[in-house]
Amino acid sequence: MVSPEDFQKIALGFPEVEELPHFEKTSFRVNKKIFATLDLTNLEATVKLSFTEQDVFSLGRAEVIYPVPNKWGKQGWTRVILKKVDKALLQAVLISAYCEVAPARLSKGIARP
Repeated sequence: MVSPEDFQKIALGFPEVEELPHFEKTSFRVNKKIFATLDLTNLEATVKLSFTEQDVFSLGRAEVIYPVPNKWGKQGWTRVILKKVDKALLQAVLISAYCEVAPARLSKGIARP
């Protein structure tokens, strides 16, 4: 299990990330683009992944990480259940999400999983 505080610490650890409200959730943005949201009510996160990364991270882990079940999921948005994800997997997912939306000047020095 990963706490909301752990999620926040990891997400804010990337260069130039802002934490801002997004409807009833908290968003994490780089260059004004959302790469993750945090739903404190349901202890879930939603992250923006490439289709390949969405498939790889979801494979065999459907109870932990899966595409959002609507048109957003078909755009790479992926749900992560904080009660079930381990910290190492979450770290890898957030790195991928950050690198997916961050400008190259920020993401080039970050090793993707």
